This record gives sequence, structure tokens and C-alpha cells, in this order.
Amino acid sequence: MLVIVCYDVNTETRQGRRRLRRVAKICEGIGQRVQKSVFECHVDLMQLDDLERRLLATIDPTLDCLRLYRLPETKGCEVREHGKFTATDFEGPLIL
Repeated sequence: MLVIVCYDVNTETRQGRRRLRRVAKICEGIGQRVQKSVFECHVDLMQLDDLERRLLATIDPTLDCLRLYRLPETKGCEVREHGKFTATDFEGPLIL
């Protein structure tokens, strides 16, 4: 399934900047960055549970915001892309 991870981490303190780096590193390990604080992740249910658990253990819920959007793997799920960024096609060949 495709999961969109969005976060807003309060970076007013040193601890906040550290949390931001940790959240980004967790997301980079499982998905691709499509905007500064937005990742697309192709995961199964077990990976999603693990990702959510790790992110919740990292953020401060009194200061930060974390949103995960599960998109169904159906023909109705469409991503329209505009601008400079080019996404990686995980379903395509690994070597071009």
C-alpha cells in the first residue's frame, strides 16, 4: 500500500532539531522524500505498524504533528505530479 507521511516538528530548541533529523532519517529508510516534510512509502501492514511505532517514539506529541495517510492500491488511487521533482517508480526496472 502507499502511505503518505507528513510531519511538522517544532525546531525552536536543540531537542526539536534533533527530533526533526531523527524523523527524517526514519522516513528516508523506508520511503522517498517528495517534499521537505512529506514522504511516500510503499509498505505492507507490518511495515506500516513498525514505521508508525518508531515515529511516535521519536516525536513529542505536545509540540509536533505527525500524519499518516493510507491510500488503497486501487485504480482510483492517482498521484498527479507537477514541477521539478521526479519520483522513483518502484514497480519499474531497477537499472535503466
